[in-house]
Amino acid sequence: MQKNKEYVGVDVSKESLDMVVYSTGETRSFGNDDAGIAKATTWLKQVNSAIIVMEATGGMEVSLYIALQEANLPVAVINPRQIRDFAKSMGILAKTDKVDAKVLARYAATIQPEARPLPDEEARQVNTLVTRRCQLVEMITAESNRATIIRNKTMKQRIHAHIDWLKQELAGIDKDISQMIKENPVWHAKDELLQSVPGVGPVLSATLIAELSELGILNRKKIAALVGVAPFNRDSGKHRGERSIWGGRCRVRQHLYMATLSAVRFNPTIRIFYERLLANGKEKKVALTACMHKLLIILNVMLKHNSYWSCNYAIFNNTCIPDAKTVAYTMLDFINICIPDAKTVA
Repeated sequence: MQKNKEYVGVDVSKESLDMVVYSTGETRSFGNDDAGIAKATTWLKQVNSAIIVMEATGGMEVSLYIALQEANLPVAVINPRQIRDFAKSMGILAKTDKVDAKVLARYAATIQPEARPLPDEEARQVNTLVTRRCQLVEMITAESNRATIIRNKTMKQRIHAHIDWLKQELAGIDKDISQMIKENPVWHAKDELLQSVPGVGPVLSATLIAELSELGILNRKKIAALVGVAPFNRDSGKHRGERSIWGGRCRVRQHLYMATLSAVRFNPTIRIFYERLLANGKEKKVALTACMHKLLIILNVMLKHNSYWSCNYAIFNNTCIPDAKTVAYTMLDFINICIPDAKTVA
C-alpha cells in the first residue's frame, strides 16, 4: 500500500530547525548546522513529503534549502508576512518556534504551494554581490549624512576616510558583478538587451538578472504584481478607493524607480507617456509609478522575444510607431506596450 504524501512545516532559527508533520502532528527538532541538516534531510526522506514549507529568514534557511534541493525533496520558501497573516486568520496570535512550525505545516496542507527550485550556485553568487552592493550604498549614504552634521574635525576626517574605503569596495563589487555577467553567455546576452533601452544602466540590469529571473517568462500582469508595480483596487460597496501598488520585490522596485527617473528624460516612449499623464492631471508620483510599470512591461517583452531596443518614434494619436527594423514585437505585444489601457495607469 502506497504511503500518503505528507505536508511538513519547518521553522528555522539561528540554532535549530523545528519540524511538524501536519497529518500526524509528529514533531522533530534538529540543529541548524551541517550535522543537524544532514539528519533532518534523512528524516524528511522517510516522511514522504508532498511539500516542505519554511519561511524566508534572512538567509538562515539557505543551507537547509540547498540540502533539500540536492536530495530532490519538494520545498517552498514563503514570505513570512503571508504565514503571519495565515496564522492570524485562524486566530493564532502566539508565536513560538513550535507554534510557527505547526502553522507552516497547516499552511502547506491548506494552500499547497508549488515547490520552488533554488537558483544555481552562480546565480546565488551574483545575488550575494548585488545584495552586498546595496548594503555598501546604504552605508555610504549614512556616513555621508553623518559627515554633514559632525563638527569635530578629527571625526569628520575619519568618516571621510571610511567613505573612501566604502567607495573602493563598491567599485570592486561593481567590477566583480560585471565580470560574472560577461563570463556567463546567457546573462551577457540579457545584459546587452536590457541596457539597449534608454534609461536602463548596469545597476538595474544586474539587479534584474540576479533577482528577477522570471522576467521574459511571465505575462505582463504577473510580472508587474511580482515586482510590486501593479495597481490594486480598494473598493467596497459603493466606495471606490484610490488604487495603489503594494508588496512585491522591494529591491527590484527601488532600482526600477531610479531607472524610470532617467527614462522620463531620455527614453522617448516613457517621456511621452509621462508628459501625457501629467497633462491629464496625474500627480508626478502617480505618473512615475505608471512609467515604472510601462518600462517593466517593455523589458519583459524584449526578453521574451530576444529583441533589442531599436525604435524610431513618431507621435500619432498618443501611440509610438516602430520602424521596419523592430521585428520582434507581435501586434498584441506592441499594443500592450505602446497603448496603455485605463487599468494600466495607476
